[in-house]
Amino acid sequence: MTTSVRPDDTADRFATARQVADAVLFEGYVLYPYRASAAKNRLRWQFGVLVPPRWGARGAEHSVQRTECLMEPRSGARLTAELRFLHAQRRTVQRAGTDGAFETVGELELPDRVLVPWDEGVEERVTLDAEVSRLTGEGVTVPFTRPAGEETEAVHDAGGQLVGRLVRRRAELHGRVRLTASELDGPYAALRLTATVENTSGWEPDGSGADRDAALPHSLVGAHLFLGLSAGSFVSMTDPPEWARGAVADCRNEHAWPVLAGDAGRADVVLSSPIILEDHPAIAPESPGALYDALEIDEILALRTAALTDQEKREARGTDPRAAEVIELADTMPPEVLERLHGAVRSLREVTGPGPAAPDDLTPDVPGLRPDTPWWDPESDRSVDPVRDRITVDGRSVGAGSRVLLRPGLRRTDAQDLFLQGRTAHVEAVLHDVDGGVHLAVTVEGDPGVDIRREQGRFLYFQPDEIAPLEDA
Repeated sequence: MTTSVRPDDTADRFATARQVADAVLFEGYVLYPYRASAAKNRLRWQFGVLVPPRWGARGAEHSVQRTECLMEPRSGARLTAELRFLHAQRRTVQRAGTDGAFETVGELELPDRVLVPWDEGVEERVTLDAEVSRLTGEGVTVPFTRPAGEETEAVHDAGGQLVGRLVRRRAELHGRVRLTASELDGPYAALRLTATVENTSGWEPDGSGADRDAALPHSLVGAHLFLGLSAGSFVSMTDPPEWARGAVADCRNEHAWPVLAGDAGRADVVLSSPIILEDHPAIAPESPGALYDALEIDEILALRTAALTDQEKREARGTDPRAAEVIELADTMPPEVLERLHGAVRSLREVTGPGPAAPDDLTPDVPGLRPDTPWWDPESDRSVDPVRDRITVDGRSVGAGSRVLLRPGLRRTDAQDLFLQGRTAHVEAVLHDVDGGVHLAVTVEGDPGVDIRREQGRFLYFQPDEIAPLEDA
């Protein structure tokens, strides 16, 4: 469903960034365990929800999203904007009666799924295109409307018998997008672009106890903007050039975070997202598909989803077609794909690149050069010995077997360290890192799992200024 001022090449120009935008649009749409009955899916709370003004005035949610960024358009440049959001449609479940009538029910059992009431999201787009020169002054405003509607879908059992139907209802929705531009003070040929998205729906609580669920069908859910220049470039808002830092600091963004999007090295597309992103965000190539709960780890989600019971999977399949896709993805994921989710290192590859080729005559006899030896191996470095090494703390020698008092330092303390403040511990080893730092591996006195920690080598680590020596046992 698209409102367009002028046909353009929006699809092509925004294609590279659309995968990230899809993740923004559906983040939080349905959460693990992907069942409507789960407590975390009973309160639908996505990013970028623009509620009707009368509802926003009553609570903490807002009806307007504002984006400001800098651009350097060339002569005759055009600006294309695309607003994307989800329009909630309320789905109810009805069972077919013997008399041909339908009765609304809480669930409908089928062999492969359990259908339940649910608010589905229908993707909506509003696009507009205008010459940059038209944006100064009053700018360009495009109102849009999504009409109310109702659809039904027949539900049949495995034998083709009609057993019920799904009824989907959408409420009327109104909004507008406004683009304006103003010149920056100074010698730079740059403009400040302001883009506002507003929910203008007239719906308001009727006083009968209407809550947020009643407001959602009249809201823009997951609202975000694409902005594209036909000629010229945008200025990075997270890493601007020196001349633009002051102007970037003066930009006012409300409930939106604009970043450069698309291919790295290009600056003609901006994604204004309700989620904080970096410039040129991208989906990890290891990601097997949309999981809608990306604040969690893909590997954990895939494993836990595959471990759901058959009944839980049936309910997830009946909750939403997208949830059904997640179940199918987890159940059919090949081991090699799951293994890739365990983690990846990219920075080392980017920084070091391929190393120089080793000479053909390189042999273990060449002093200091042994291709079969790691770049640093504690066992080959006889100058350190974690078990026998000792250090001096407060004038006393500390090493393996020493008793110490733990006093975590504020510079490095996390929440778990705070629970160990004032506890006594045994030093298990003195470790030296390659940067010259010293770390003490310890086990806490009274820890019932201390033997397992020693066997597995899973210790707690503190630096010398975070312990105080005690009398050895």
